[in-house]
Amino acid sequence: MTPEEVIDVFRKTGALLEGHFIYTSGRHGRQFLQAARVMQHPDHVARLCAAMADKFRGDAVDLVVGPATGGIVLAYETAKSLGCRCAYSEKDGQGGMAVKRGFTVAPGSRVLVVEDIVTTGGSILKTVEHLRARGADIAGISVLIDRSAGEARFDCPYRPLAELPMVSYPPDQVPDDLKALPLVEPDDIILRG
Repeated sequence: MTPEEVIDVFRKTGALLEGHFIYTSGRHGRQFLQAARVMQHPDHVARLCAAMADKFRGDAVDLVVGPATGGIVLAYETAKSLGCRCAYSEKDGQGGMAVKRGFTVAPGSRVLVVEDIVTTGGSILKTVEHLRARGADIAGISVLIDRSAGEARFDCPYRPLAELPMVSYPPDQVPDDLKALPLVEPDDIILRG
């Protein structure tokens, strides 16, 4: 898939939102990527994950791990495409991410980490740190869309499907035209019908 095709999937599924949004970081912006709207369409997910798998098909991946929640479905479908196992990482209660629930991470296993959207890369970095502490070899990282404008950096192969830089503002520097729009917390949107 081309980067344009990836972004088009987000547009077609209503996952690329326009308006006035507050991000998890507390910053404000004009666009929001709600990947959950893409995840409800198995045909799109299968194509996107096959594209992520293709970027690492020759890298002898043993395990695909996705940070919860955005990476769970992606890890499953990418692993299916690669013919290997999958797992997910979740908050460990100490500020990190951990692969728990009895998932095996054998020392020396080649792990691909997948995620939906990257803004800062924090969940991925915490997941990679945990996997390395368990002896895993990180084959690489792939994401559907990198919206970090080059800010997210990793010390292993990083192959996003698309990049969509999105400008954001601290709460005290929001432009007047953006302030005039109703503020939306995108994870709280509930659609009827």
